[in-house]
Amino acid sequence: MILNNRFGVITDQEIIQQAKQQCIDKGMNPELLPTHTYRLNAEALAARRDKYNEYIEVIQVFVNKFLSSGSGNPVVITMTDNEGFILDMEGDPTIIETARYLGIMEGSGYSQEDGPSSIDLCLRYKRPFTLIGEDHFHHILHRMACYSAPFHGEDGKAIIGTISLMTNKEFVHPHLYALLCTMADSLEREMVTRKQNTQLQTLNQVLLGTKHYGVIITDAEGQILQMNETSLSLLCPDVGDRDRTKYVGRPVFGIKPIGEYYERVIHGQEICIGEELSLEIYGSMHHYILDVQPVYDREGQLMRVVGSLRDITEMKRTEEVLRNTEKLVFAGQVAVSIAHEVRNPLTTVKGMLQLANKDAALRHYDLIMSELERANLMVGEFMILGKPQAAVFKLENCGEILEEVLHLFAIQASLGGIKMTQCFGRNATILCDRNQIKQVFLNILKNAMEALPYGGNIHIQMDVEDEYQRVTFTDNGSGMTEDVLRRIGEPFHTTKPDGNGLGIMIVHRIMESHNGRIVIRSEEERGTSVEIRLPVSGQSLSN
Repeated sequence: MILNNRFGVITDQEIIQQAKQQCIDKGMNPELLPTHTYRLNAEALAARRDKYNEYIEVIQVFVNKFLSSGSGNPVVITMTDNEGFILDMEGDPTIIETARYLGIMEGSGYSQEDGPSSIDLCLRYKRPFTLIGEDHFHHILHRMACYSAPFHGEDGKAIIGTISLMTNKEFVHPHLYALLCTMADSLEREMVTRKQNTQLQTLNQVLLGTKHYGVIITDAEGQILQMNETSLSLLCPDVGDRDRTKYVGRPVFGIKPIGEYYERVIHGQEICIGEELSLEIYGSMHHYILDVQPVYDREGQLMRVVGSLRDITEMKRTEEVLRNTEKLVFAGQVAVSIAHEVRNPLTTVKGMLQLANKDAALRHYDLIMSELERANLMVGEFMILGKPQAAVFKLENCGEILEEVLHLFAIQASLGGIKMTQCFGRNATILCDRNQIKQVFLNILKNAMEALPYGGNIHIQMDVEDEYQRVTFTDNGSGMTEDVLRRIGEPFHTTKPDGNGLGIMIVHRIMESHNGRIVIRSEEERGTSVEIRLPVSGQSLSN
């Protein structure tokens, strides 16, 4: 083997001869046992072995395979660090014993000062080196053959250490040199692979360990390899049904609704990003975002498919609240505008009627004025949506307010073929704005009558329960679906052709301002029940 330098080329033999000449110049005696100028103490050796622990583990595996191959050659294989200190020795017990007699053991260091050695020359010239027989300076080593090869770090440049093989001279074979170089290359590849696997394992643990995403990993055929607890909780809300064995090792395609997206990736080479899914779980809708992406190897072959499922139900609910808020703001603006426009002609009509009544007694004047006043109050209540008016709270008898409202509806109900029945128990004094509570009763009764276009029955019940005045309005009309019932009270959500969805919203607003409660129950073709609860003022109750 040759090495280029500025004077031309230098061969391995010339390097060896130079090293031996240096020993002669120093006055070293070749008849004596070789010495090691530098040695590591037990503590320093343990620290370096710990640093090179993974390298030692891999080399031990290689050596055990080599020794178990039955070659029969007595060999010892050593590993050093990048400074030439032996960190590990493996091999034939007989030759190891010989090596220890020669001072070759864990902690021994090889340097230029101790004479030519394959380890020192390998580190100095950064390439494999071989010393056979008389290449050694010390006569006792003339019957030995030593091979050393460097192994590098991740960048393939910096030498991390050496692997060396020592055997008897009579067992020298070119294959030993090739074997040692192959072992060094294999060590480098194994360490790179281990690091990559460690990184992948770390990423895998982070990915599967997250509580924010449900992760399902399959192979190229769609067989589930791994899935985290979050994915199980999303797919199986019932804790008792979360059995991982039902899924791992089985095709993902049968899992609804995510299976079809894995099929698109595996069979259609599609990437699914940001797919929105909706599932009904225990009667309520849950919303998810699904990403399914392929993972390819270096040859471009599909290796894995990774899917992540994220629950966005709360985000959807928040978006819905924001949308309703925007609607409410708009509804308020519209309501204020309408209220102003309607109130002006009402004022004019009311004034003209008052003037006309001075000249001639008008029939039903009191009734007309009463209805105009009620219309004016109703218009005023729409102002609540845009600019809440200061409510005038007084102690009022709830029964009297209810009786007044029922009296107004009696004629209209009779004309529509609607029978109104009452069951009044105790009524109480409540702290309220009389006109606003009247508006609540009016809106509820109006909705009940509109649910009975062909006649029917409205039952009104009043009593006191848990320090609340409870008033319940029940009709036997068409009722509402679950979806309509869930969205009731949203601005502009209505099932009526000429409705605007603001009536019940106003009721909710008034009840909130009175610290009251409203409960609406409905069933299709069975009717609707609206329960109003208003806190009792604390005064004595009356029958």
